[in-house]
Amino acid sequence: MARPKINPLDGMTWLTKRVADQPRGLAKDFAVAFGVSRMAATTFIRERVEAGFFIREGSDTRPTYFPGPRRFLRHRYPMPNIDESQIWLKDFFPYLQPLPQNLEDICHYGFTEMLNNANDHSEGNEVVATAYKDEKIIFLAIEDNGVGIFEKITHALQLPDKRFALLELGKGKFTTDQSNHSGEGIFFTSRMFDRFVIRANGLTFKHDDQAPLDILSEDDIVLGQDDFGGRGTSVCMIVAENSQRTSREVFDRFTLDDEELNFDKTIVPVKLARVGSENLISRSQAKRLLNRLDRFKHIELDFSGIDMIGQAFADEVFRVFKNNHPDISLKPVNTSDEVRKMIGRVNSAMKR
Repeated sequence: MARPKINPLDGMTWLTKRVADQPRGLAKDFAVAFGVSRMAATTFIRERVEAGFFIREGSDTRPTYFPGPRRFLRHRYPMPNIDESQIWLKDFFPYLQPLPQNLEDICHYGFTEMLNNANDHSEGNEVVATAYKDEKIIFLAIEDNGVGIFEKITHALQLPDKRFALLELGKGKFTTDQSNHSGEGIFFTSRMFDRFVIRANGLTFKHDDQAPLDILSEDDIVLGQDDFGGRGTSVCMIVAENSQRTSREVFDRFTLDDEELNFDKTIVPVKLARVGSENLISRSQAKRLLNRLDRFKHIELDFSGIDMIGQAFADEVFRVFKNNHPDISLKPVNTSDEVRKMIGRVNSAMKR
């Protein structure tokens, strides 16, 4: 009868926790835990030592192991009614140490916010949480088997195309459960990490600290295993080990009142208001872009990737909206010459 094979992700998780808690007797206990031979256990452990996940010291007969520069953890939890804070504190945080305080705060916020979103919104019954760390990055991922975030937003807002759900996420302050959530978690998490990716319902939402928001049909980040056959929502977050960013800096960037820390500012990627390569010409497209933006006091409209806009679109945004909301600051950024000319025409007409 063939012996069972070791699932490498489960094996790595077991070793990461066991080495931190009890650094001796590893091969024997690993063999028992996974039902494999002592030789198979020893080989598996040796390969992970060579890969930098663990450090081995002592004699061949009584080796002692210590956490290496690389770490890996992966756990599966039934939903709902999970406690995301306890999961972080018990199953992940102790085994990712040491972390500088700024990254501890960022990882804690992002991990618990995304796990709570899966628990409260996904309508799934299972979630997988993953963490990886090496000398360069910290990687966190949350995957659920629910309906998918873009489908959920599309249904809640009765959008004509689920691609517009990406635009609503980009704005911030969106939640399908206003009584229990502020809708700020995804927005702030995406800006705390160097790279933030959500994949669901055949769409990808990406925020990269070095580039504008983008929509991709597929992404080069692998979250481990596709446990749910493409169902649900997958979120991954990456931050550099040497990042000096702090969570407070991110909150401050999007708040106007230092005392109340209200989420008053947002940056909206205008290109998410279009479908495919269509031009932004009509008032209906402008209204799509402006939906819910009256909840903010300062708005930056990022025109990256937009070569031109129509007169009706510009008039709806820069005259009608501004006239109806005189207390809201509306600032276009990253505009092309053609976009600036059209905005200028609207502004000139307003002064007549």
